[in-house]
Amino acid sequence: MIPTKGYAVQDAKTDLAPWNFERREVGPNDVQFDIQFCGVCHSDLHQIKDDWGGSIYPMVPGHEIVGKVIKVGSHVKKFKIGDFAGTGCLVDSCRTCENCQEGLEQFCLNGFTATYNGIEQDKKTPTYGGYSNTIVVHEDFVLHVSDKLDLAAVAPLLCAGITTYSPMKHWKIGKGHKLAVLGLGGLGHMAVKFGVAFGAEVTVLSTSPKKEADAIKLGAHKFVVTNDAEQLKSVAGNFNFILDTVSAPHDLNLYLSLLKTDGVHICVGVPPTPYEVHAFSLIGGRKSLVGSLIGGLPETQEMLDYCAEHGIVSEIEMIHIKNIHNAYDRMIKGDVRYRFVIDMATL
Repeated sequence: MIPTKGYAVQDAKTDLAPWNFERREVGPNDVQFDIQFCGVCHSDLHQIKDDWGGSIYPMVPGHEIVGKVIKVGSHVKKFKIGDFAGTGCLVDSCRTCENCQEGLEQFCLNGFTATYNGIEQDKKTPTYGGYSNTIVVHEDFVLHVSDKLDLAAVAPLLCAGITTYSPMKHWKIGKGHKLAVLGLGGLGHMAVKFGVAFGAEVTVLSTSPKKEADAIKLGAHKFVVTNDAEQLKSVAGNFNFILDTVSAPHDLNLYLSLLKTDGVHICVGVPPTPYEVHAFSLIGGRKSLVGSLIGGLPETQEMLDYCAEHGIVSEIEMIHIKNIHNAYDRMIKGDVRYRFVIDMATL
């Protein structure tokens, strides 16, 4: 076994603290890479606090992981020592079901293995994430990371990036479309970057007027303050798509009214309480309410390659790991522009 250092919570009521554990030895098909940076996702906080139920303790969070390969198994063909590599929200799946065969491992019909707070395919071994110094992953779930980009700013692409890239590709959002991005945070700022890169007219919908300058700087064409009745009225029935990145409770009926006929509202944020949607909000305009979950391995690699080609990375603030709880507090308040990344050299 490989001695590993990390930060873990022992239960839902304790804070993250240093914790030593072991990872498996590198098998024939495995890649080991030392973690240099790990992004901080809102879901990290939800899961350490057991907000969604079913949390497994001790828990080492983190699923936006990048670093350098230090060891490869004898059968590994895709990676060599010294390569930059990344792992996102998945470290395995059944590989055999219909969805896995189509490269949709995030929808594995037999249950994918989450990078942390998950169980390996042996159905008994817990997984530990990227708030640690090294990780061992099957090569099929390791991604190539370009050396052309700032490695720290690449880390959030493994969750925030693919979470917004995937639905835009699936619904073919691009030239001729009016796209509204609801919420300008870790997910929202990536949605703006991709929407603009794909050629859509992008409007940011936000409760915070202070974010307008940032939205325009990121490339958004328009900005609407959602608690201003007159501004909302000006975009009623205006959008082909709304990409909803908000993880706080909000009224979907209000935003559905901003869609054109046949418009699509895409949920990628996860509020703590169920949505309440009136049927008339959907049937009046033949509107669709849909959701999307990260992306499969082929699409995630496609996204990373696209970002390398077009120079797209996340806007980040680097932190020392000892400041993680302060980062969580600021994240809840929306006080981050736009993704915290842990410098794992501080572990």
